[in-house]
Amino acid sequence: MTRASNSSYQDLVALFHEWRTLEEPMLLDGAPDYTPSALAHRAKGLAALQARLQALAISSWPVEQQIDWHLIRAEMNGLDFYLRVLRPWQRDPTYYASIRTEQSDTPAEEAPTIHRPVRLWRYSLWPRTSLCTPSPLSGAEDAALAVELRTVAPLLAQARENLTGDARDLWLSSITSFRLQEQALEELEQRTGTAASDELRAAIASAHTATQEFREWLEVEAPKKNGPSGIGREHYTWHLRNVLLVDSSWEAEVVVMQRELARGHAFLRMEEARNAHLPQLPLAPDAEAFKQLQNDRISKYMAFIREREILPVKPYMEHALRERIFAYSPPETRDFFGEASHREPMTLWTHFYHWWDLEKMVSEPHASPIRRNALLYNIWMSRAEGVATGMEEWMTHAGLFDDNPRGREIVWIMLATRAARGLASLHAHDNTVDINGASDFHIEWTPRGWMRREPRLLGFEQQLYLRQPGYGSSYITAARLMDDVITDRSRQLGEAFTLKQFFGEMNEAGMIPVSLLRWQLTGNDASIRSLMN
Repeated sequence: MTRASNSSYQDLVALFHEWRTLEEPMLLDGAPDYTPSALAHRAKGLAALQARLQALAISSWPVEQQIDWHLIRAEMNGLDFYLRVLRPWQRDPTYYASIRTEQSDTPAEEAPTIHRPVRLWRYSLWPRTSLCTPSPLSGAEDAALAVELRTVAPLLAQARENLTGDARDLWLSSITSFRLQEQALEELEQRTGTAASDELRAAIASAHTATQEFREWLEVEAPKKNGPSGIGREHYTWHLRNVLLVDSSWEAEVVVMQRELARGHAFLRMEEARNAHLPQLPLAPDAEAFKQLQNDRISKYMAFIREREILPVKPYMEHALRERIFAYSPPETRDFFGEASHREPMTLWTHFYHWWDLEKMVSEPHASPIRRNALLYNIWMSRAEGVATGMEEWMTHAGLFDDNPRGREIVWIMLATRAARGLASLHAHDNTVDINGASDFHIEWTPRGWMRREPRLLGFEQQLYLRQPGYGSSYITAARLMDDVITDRSRQLGEAFTLKQFFGEMNEAGMIPVSLLRWQLTGNDASIRSLMN
């Protein structure tokens, strides 16, 4: 293909805006249109835009601008992958579960997500964080929410026609997704009460009836499905390399997961031997004690990163953690992360670099319009999850738990369970185990029996990783890729290297894949050159 010699970065920005317009589907009865004719129209438009993108001559552009070109290329590959392989509108009923009750801790919702979902957490009656107090809907909010909820019934009517796939596990697991949507709408009805307008009450009732009837339809249809839900090794590898921009393969991911699973278990045993003379970590006995424990640990963590000069401290960082403290869970309802947080919550506060990422995107938006908001198709995955997971171990090695050695045990437990669930998800996509087998493996290889068979965490995680290839293993594989970036930068700078400078540079680069982050921070573009071959 001949490249235009006079290509400019502004040409790329203009193409980006055209692309994002195409990516947003047209509406059908107020809901996004995923009918075959609409998808064919988007596919035709995509091919034309991809050709124009490839025609741009970018080799003389600054690295930052070349990276933006790769980001658009990856997003376009994402839609191509959805149209050819993943086809969530055809294979995955959960795609049509459009009610969101919680803000994701990542730049956008994890896994394939319907366009224009109903995000209840944006409304005043549904607190976004633990420090927010619910308040009645304003008149404008009442009207806006009614409009949004009126899309549920036509969307689910469309779904019955579009869902022609045979992916058994995706269908069976979707039943729980719509039970949860029913529960969310019932809670919404209770919260709005008699203060809601007639229009809003009617919209809630319509959405609830449509959801219930769709769930009942799934209960009849799902058991009839007999096809595989995983996408297979070849497609998995293509997605890693061309959408997520991870220079890896299904086989390589398995090797990393196996190695990290063994390391998590072995290091846990060594830590337990080291701490054998110490008492076990006590569990927070009640809600007030748990709240105090979390706030104390946030204070300690913020003091640690400030005094050790680990990273640049911003005004929003401490508040971002305090407003998201966990609610107390009785022992009988405690999930894996509850077992960890009720003993040593700081192990999870390290992972919540996520909230700092989100606050920065709002408070300090990136200069590039291409990087300013969340990349589509979870392309931010390696950066978001790699740093969040890496922080757990990096801060451990930096000394965060030196005065609480038993806390280090939880770090290795979390590594082991992340490796177990990631390895299970890889085999599920290879169709060598079904979702139940993946869950069994996840439970079996999680230390201390902390992972139990329940739908809200175990069921959610294995369903998520089956719906979104690459996600289950990304936590650990991307953390190891981030190790490489830290190594490259430290070797470049030598004695001048500091963690504070490194993390500052990383934050300023935006939420981009680790391969591109490495190129921008170090000049090492080996991964990108490999991906382009």
